[in-house]
Order: sequence, then structure tokens, then C-alpha cells
Amino acid sequence: MPELPEVEFARRALTKWTKGRSIVRTEADPKARTFRGSKVSDVEALTGRLVSIERKGKYLLLTFADGKGAIAHLGMTGKFLKRKADAVEKWSRARFVLDSGDVIHFQDPRLFGLIEPVPASALKQAPAVAKLGLDPLVDGLSAAQLEEALAGSKQELKVALMDQERIAGLGNIHAAEALFRAKLHPARKPASLTDDEWRRLAKAIVDGIAFALGLEEGDEIEYVEEPGAKNPFLVYGHEGEPCPTCRTPITAFPQGGRTTFACPTCQPKSGGSKSPKPRGRKRA
Repeated sequence: MPELPEVEFARRALTKWTKGRSIVRTEADPKARTFRGSKVSDVEALTGRLVSIERKGKYLLLTFADGKGAIAHLGMTGKFLKRKADAVEKWSRARFVLDSGDVIHFQDPRLFGLIEPVPASALKQAPAVAKLGLDPLVDGLSAAQLEEALAGSKQELKVALMDQERIAGLGNIHAAEALFRAKLHPARKPASLTDDEWRRLAKAIVDGIAFALGLEEGDEIEYVEEPGAKNPFLVYGHEGEPCPTCRTPITAFPQGGRTTFACPTCQPKSGGSKSPKPRGRKRA
């Protein structure tokens, strides 16, 4: 599933593509569940000039000049693509036709994405957005803020980091990467962290996002690792490969219904309980 950096790339792309342009026509696939309970006619009324494209966590907030607005979520496989007018794009669920003749497609093979018309004045009060926690890129993230957000959680540390009502935008990949950078075991409980560990973790989250945003925007980040696929991450998807710091083989184990990757040497688990047993190689 796309995480904060990938959604931020989408925001930047949409901002670039629509600068100085107007959407003259919007088309929506009436058979797609992309629009959930919204009327297709309301989606197709999203035309005119976009004056603001914001991001909160994994949600995009689109504001039009006439006061209309929309919330967009990429789901698991959604992405925005700009194509020439005569291009046919497979799995295009919505099309925004620009006055230049170019078309912005919302492509979503697995149909978990969302485009929901919402008045621009109510975008940040929409239930899905209002309940989100701190966004590390939009709101900043200090050690004190991170501790306040997570310290009361009884969940394991990585699972708590993925709770969008606590920290918005982090998913399986960037939570695992941040914990590796901070040298913290994913199964630690938030209440066990020291002041220094909170500082390390806050910095690791910010550094990991900065690293991802520093990649070439045209690069594809592989979420399902295939043999030989490009993998820019430190531990994610590297099960059995040597740790980039100590050369110990990276382990993978299930956690919160997802696959966690960690270095058993660099990320020791304190408290006397046993670490989860590594499992056989399996796609995350």
C-alpha cells in the first residue's frame, strides 16, 4: 500500500500537472467502487481550477476554485497518471481532462482507492481526515510529540507506529525502516522506551521519510519484492540478506497481520521475552 512519501509524490505531481490549467471535464467509471456511496454525477461535477492540493497522512485533499472539493486515497494500487488525450489507460477509474488536452487518469487495478466529493470547506473535518494523528511531514515530529502520541498504547511498537490515529502516513515499510534506523526492536512496548530512544525514533522517522522523498520521483518503489526488483530500503524485503550495519542476516516475522523485517543484532529485544521466531521467506 502506498505510504506517506508515495502519496506526497502524487500530491506534487498533481500540483505540477494542474498549475495554470483547468479541468474542463471529469469522467467517472460508474461500475467502479472508487466512488463508494457518492453520486457519479457529483464526481463528474469536479471541474474548474484546482487552487489547493494538500495531503494529510495518506489522504489527498483537493480544493477547487468554485468551492467544491474531493478527498482521494490511493488504496493499495491507485496512482495518478498524466497521458495524452488519445491514450487508453488500463484500469482507469476516473479521468480529469485538462484544457491542454492532456488527461489525468486515476488508475487503480484492485479498486481499493477512493475519490469522494466533499465541500472544500469541510475537507479537514471529514471523518476519515479529522481522526488522523500527527503527519511527520506536515506537522513536524519531535521526540515529545511522538511519545505523547504513542506512550499510552499497549500495542507493540511497530503496530502502534502504523496506527493512523496516532501517526498519520506511516505504513508497514516505513515503520520497519524507522525502527531499524533507531535500533529498536519492533516488538518493544512504547512504555519501555527511554528519552534517548524516543529522540532516536523521532529522528529515524523523519530521516526515513526524507530518504524516500529524495529518490527520483519517477522511480517505482517495489512493495512486493520480486527477484531482481529494485529495493532501496535498508531492511524491508531483505530477509536472509546481510544487515547493512553488522552483516547479520535480516529476519522476517509476522506482526499485526503484516510482515516485519529487522536485524536481530542491531535491534535487540529487551525485557527478557523471546523475539518472534523467523519464518520462511514469504512475500510481504
